[in-house]
Amino acid sequence: MIQLRDYQIECIDILDNKGHGRYLVQMATGLGKTVTFANIRRQGRMLILSHREELVRQPLKYFDCTTGIEMASERSHGEEIVSASVQSIVHRLDNFDPDEFDVIIVDEAHHSAAGTYRKVLEHFTPRQVIGFTATPNRADKARLDDIYEEIVFKRDLKWGIKNGYLCDIDCKRIDIGYDLSAVHTRCGDYAPGELSEAMSGTEDAIAEAYRDMAKGATLIFAASVSHAESIAEKIPDSVVITGKTKNRENIINAFTERKIPCLINCMVFTEGTDIPLVETVIIARPTQSDSLYTQMVGRGLRLHPDKEKLTLIDCVGITGKRSLCTAPSLLGIDISNISKAQQDKLEGDLFELPEKIERAADTPSSWIRNIEIVNLWAREQQYNLHDINFFQMPDGRLICNLPDRKKLIIPCPDELGNVIYNGSRTDMQSAIDTVYTELNENYSDSEYIWNLEKAKRWGRYPASDKQINLIKRKCRNEEIDFDSLTKLQASQILNRVMGG
Repeated sequence: MIQLRDYQIECIDILDNKGHGRYLVQMATGLGKTVTFANIRRQGRMLILSHREELVRQPLKYFDCTTGIEMASERSHGEEIVSASVQSIVHRLDNFDPDEFDVIIVDEAHHSAAGTYRKVLEHFTPRQVIGFTATPNRADKARLDDIYEEIVFKRDLKWGIKNGYLCDIDCKRIDIGYDLSAVHTRCGDYAPGELSEAMSGTEDAIAEAYRDMAKGATLIFAASVSHAESIAEKIPDSVVITGKTKNRENIINAFTERKIPCLINCMVFTEGTDIPLVETVIIARPTQSDSLYTQMVGRGLRLHPDKEKLTLIDCVGITGKRSLCTAPSLLGIDISNISKAQQDKLEGDLFELPEKIERAADTPSSWIRNIEIVNLWAREQQYNLHDINFFQMPDGRLICNLPDRKKLIIPCPDELGNVIYNGSRTDMQSAIDTVYTELNENYSDSEYIWNLEKAKRWGRYPASDKQINLIKRKCRNEEIDFDSLTKLQASQILNRVMGG
């Protein structure tokens, strides 16, 4: 029997005391969310909803009662626990009564906003719907406030590391020369066949990264079986593990005993695999999926007496307009609006990256683009900004700069779209409304700066000589196209410079 940790017991007790409702739990990869939800006290049957095959099968080993599967050709027959692929069960809802389950677990709950999940959840009337997610919220994610009522428990990656349950992470990056700009996206990630083809030819660069940057027992995630096998040809004594590999346990034991220096896998070790010793993880399988990325990294977060920290190596290249998941994704930070030259400098301790990213993002080029970025975000999230001239930071904060270095700051909203503003928890729109009221009441004389509608009237004209000279003096090392610079764009730059 598995011995539950204190925080897992705390989470279970909180849910037990909550009664009827729809609740969200955030628990970082490696902290045991599957073990936690397998031990939730239930008053009837449980349904587990997942979106990938390995996630459907993986939880069942933690239950000591009857279990069934709803996926492809497999059907359940009244078992106490049913683990279902959402893509399958959405077409079989007529086979289930609405009150058939006491508890519904949504694994990787950030997918709950998808139509298939909504349809399943609308069909059933359980006592509790509990969403579990390992990925931190990002400002550009779909809000889940119309699905879940409350975030009842939160233990993130930083908490897990600081409290000694997970190891520290040293982040490295290497450009291995791939180009994914022509690879299509399917179901939120790169199309597997096209990805494999695009990654062909990167094997030498991956092997070089292993030789130059990896430390100790190394686990490499490849884009396909053929990709894994090609990498293995370049790394002496390495072993490839695929879904068809037999004696997997023996191979893992040899790896842990350092008889095998490097394991290379394709989508085998993404969830729930117990590998005692992993000192380096190389991500040579590019992904747009936060959850897949955190699961790959999660294989190396386990503590071990012989291990000081995890070395995480992101293999990067050209991705076009798509956002590639790399180490900052573990903290919910988007670096897609940072120049590639600046991205390549984002290395070191994971928790030192936010400050480096903030500095890298705070450049004249990003200040100029910011109006467009913020407006696009607001339209997608359906927020009314009241024409406030907000600047959005990579971690999702909104900043309104005012004269005399004053600022009004709204934090990044959580998964339910809520923030802490002026000491109170409120929804994001209410926080924006409060800022608008504050601006009108206390900063009406600065409206020409914070009111974008008014700023655009005078801002469409070319930047003045005075603005240009001041910018040249304050931003000597920055590349700025002064010939096309408008008064508003110049004002955006000067607001940030003068605002510190």
